[in-house]
Amino acid sequence: MARRVEAVDMADRFAEFKELKNIDKTTMISVLEESFRSVLAKMFGSDENFDVIMNPDKGDCEIYQNLEIVPDGEVEDPNKQISLTDAQNDPDDPDPDCEVGEEHTKKIEFAKFGRRAILTLRQTLQSKILDLQKDAIYNKFKDMVGELVTGEVYQVWKREVLLLDDEKNELLLPKDQQIPTDVYRKGDMVRAVIHRVDNTNNNPKVYVSRTSEQFLRRLFELEVPEIHDGLIVISAVARIPGERAKIAVESYDDRIDPVGACVGVKGARIHGIVRELRNENIDVINYTTNPQLFIQRALSPAKILSIRLDEESKRAEVFLNPEEVSLAIGKGGLNIKLADKLTGYTIDVYRDNTNDTEDDIYLDEFNDEIDQWIIDKLKEVGYNTAKAVLKVNRDTLIARTDLEEDTIDEVINVLKSEFN
Repeated sequence: MARRVEAVDMADRFAEFKELKNIDKTTMISVLEESFRSVLAKMFGSDENFDVIMNPDKGDCEIYQNLEIVPDGEVEDPNKQISLTDAQNDPDDPDPDCEVGEEHTKKIEFAKFGRRAILTLRQTLQSKILDLQKDAIYNKFKDMVGELVTGEVYQVWKREVLLLDDEKNELLLPKDQQIPTDVYRKGDMVRAVIHRVDNTNNNPKVYVSRTSEQFLRRLFELEVPEIHDGLIVISAVARIPGERAKIAVESYDDRIDPVGACVGVKGARIHGIVRELRNENIDVINYTTNPQLFIQRALSPAKILSIRLDEESKRAEVFLNPEEVSLAIGKGGLNIKLADKLTGYTIDVYRDNTNDTEDDIYLDEFNDEIDQWIIDKLKEVGYNTAKAVLKVNRDTLIARTDLEEDTIDEVINVLKSEFN
């Protein structure tokens, strides 16, 4: 048997591999052998005529050099050849019966090659261990996108927060994935979902999010056993992080009230989610495949008089009593924006005015008083006539067209003056 190669040091290297998770024994042995061969190739010019035998259980390895036996005085490459006399009288493994043309196996004691060789081997192993760790992190988290994780705040920077999970893996929470009212301090425990995993230049980075719709879904699964068990299904989610959210749920079991189950007794279940989301208001509604009824529920608490749908363009014209318009739109337009996201329809809110019999006028006829680009902007979102614009709430116009408030006010005044 060959002597151990720096037994204590090698045992430490093997121990490092054994501590790595998701690294199988075959991979471990392969990487260790590759590291030895890399160093041997640098020392001898090639590793082709070497046998490297790994002993992971003992924490060492055996190295053998295979040399071609040539006649005395004809050795051209001592790294690949040995003279007949030297082979016959090898002090470590003499072979008196060998002949020219045969192969002589010589034991190699790696430790005898000096401190530099040992240091090179150690550095090579450390580099490969690091690569394996990176691969293990990437392979673990790439299949966890959308899953809920918990991490401890380790470092707070201007643009992101560094979290460490229970295995000390690094999780990055970017500023744009944080709830606006979030405040982080070192040592805080934070919940989020895996948002994406990058692996540029074999340098995996795991990004998490607290603003994604998936985060809200996972929180409901955590708090509502019926969702976790599949008895209740989350059919649609819409969020404006830190402000308000709407979630549509349904149950295939008539005995289960999906909205009541999500809210819980005295709101116990949903209150936990609201606290996690920094007091984000959450509306839970019953999902339906009837688009008109779904839009009506999505615009709650406003009471709708009638709805006109355009399935091709996915637009909905909703008519309400004047006093209900502000409820449908909501503060800052949040209610109607969320209803848009939840239903997939672009919803236009109109005041119902059955007594309005005046003739309508196309917006293009006002191009002497209103800039054409403003008229085009209004037409792009479906408002082609003066009455179509005047029927719509001012806040809705601003939200739909993205025009300045002063511009919308001026347009409204011009159109009103025409009818007056």
